Amino acid sequence: MSRTLKAGSAYFLLVFAAGFALGVVRELWLAPWLGAIAAELLEMPIMLAVVVVSAGWTVRRFALPKTLTARLGTGALAVAWLLFAEIVLVIGLRGMTLVEYLAGRVPLTSGLYAASLALMLVMPWLLGRVGR
Repeated sequence: MSRTLKAGSAYFLLVFAAGFALGVVRELWLAPWLGAIAAELLEMPIMLAVVVVSAGWTVRRFALPKTLTARLGTGALAVAWLLFAEIVLVIGLRGMTLVEYLAGRVPLTSGLYAASLALMLVMPWLLGRVGR
């Protein structure tokens, strides 16, 4: 198995595990108290920190070369796994179709979620650039 495949899978698992745990807290406790949008907005900076720490750990643990291909490949694989897992969970656990799920999203949080996925994709590469 290639280093990028291992690294991308590990990066995904770290972010997914944290997101799943925070999602439970958000849905069961924060959303009923603060509202769904406020709860999502409160979770986003925490998840950004998780992405930064997870990307840094992944880059070090797998000794990823500073090449654009290795770093972006790792991030792209992690994001692909994350989107796949989210789709499977939405359809499986929530009993919704993908269309129903997307139609129920709020534009503000959807845009921020898309931006966070883009940051997750480039974070392994950005960490190499910052370290210069």
